Amino acid sequence: MFRHVPFFLMCLLATMLCAPAGLAQEASSVRVEQFQREGWTTDFSRSEIDLSEVRDGGPPKDGIPSIDEPRFIPVSQETDLEASEPVIPVTIGSETRAYPVRILMFHEIVNDRIADVPVAVTYCPLCNSAIVFDRRLDQRVLEFGTTGKLRRSDLVMYDRQTETWWQQFTGRALVGDLAGRTLAMIPTGLVAWQGFKERNPDAQVLRPPETMLRDYGRNPYTRYDSAPRPFLYDGDMPDGIGAMERVVLVRNEAGEPMAAIPMNELREAVSLERAGYRLDWSAGQASALDAERIAEGRDVGNVQVLDASGQPALHEVTFAFVAHAFYPELKIE
Repeated sequence: MFRHVPFFLMCLLATMLCAPAGLAQEASSVRVEQFQREGWTTDFSRSEIDLSEVRDGGPPKDGIPSIDEPRFIPVSQETDLEASEPVIPVTIGSETRAYPVRILMFHEIVNDRIADVPVAVTYCPLCNSAIVFDRRLDQRVLEFGTTGKLRRSDLVMYDRQTETWWQQFTGRALVGDLAGRTLAMIPTGLVAWQGFKERNPDAQVLRPPETMLRDYGRNPYTRYDSAPRPFLYDGDMPDGIGAMERVVLVRNEAGEPMAAIPMNELREAVSLERAGYRLDWSAGQASALDAERIAEGRDVGNVQVLDASGQPALHEVTFAFVAHAFYPELKIE
């Protein structure tokens, strides 16, 4: 049984409120009216999806506050992080930064600028997906916030310039003025803090906002990654693998999926090659979605993915149901 009952009940209520498939069109119209009452100015007439697919996650717009003025300290000065805690590493040019999952767990989006490149560092706990986007689109720089909505159990972001809604897992605009556009992804992953700081002694690490009080280091989703099924998801499940099993989704430079490999298979092999990419596994990273304290989570290991030229490749360590939900034609093998 889940310890965080309020969150579980919230998800259960949202699931019960989901409209039956046969009433999708009517539900979509009702949802637009609801969204407009909530104050959204999004152009809902421009949509790539059936709006009945969008679920209320509980918090309102910006109820999970993005970090828009991030502050950093040198790696050598960081004393709060435990060795096995996961961080999201980003390197652009000669600058490298680490974004601790203990912070992203409560904020989900960091609007930052690295080597003068505007980026959005994102993390969706329900999908365990850490993805970094280039915030530039045409001649404008977008700033992202959380809608409080989910689609296929994944974070739906919005940009504050047009209030277009974006799918975090694909970087694609779903609804609004920019519907159909896609953000460029920047290679990243999830790595243990100890390994990151040893490899990057001159890097910077994100600190929590000074104006917000959160129990950073706590996991609000205790035992989530060992649950029998995901929250707020009623789509098809993958064949031959548990819905909550971790998989490594490898993408090409355009962000298109190339392969999905079960984490257990990679762990046993330690190193393997798929679709022209080399994957390596090493021990030492705690699951952020297991124990009540992130640092006490079971060891799920670190993953490195390199392309044919030996450069870091786009990839996510996510759950099998997520890979299947967004790329059902891709076999997990």
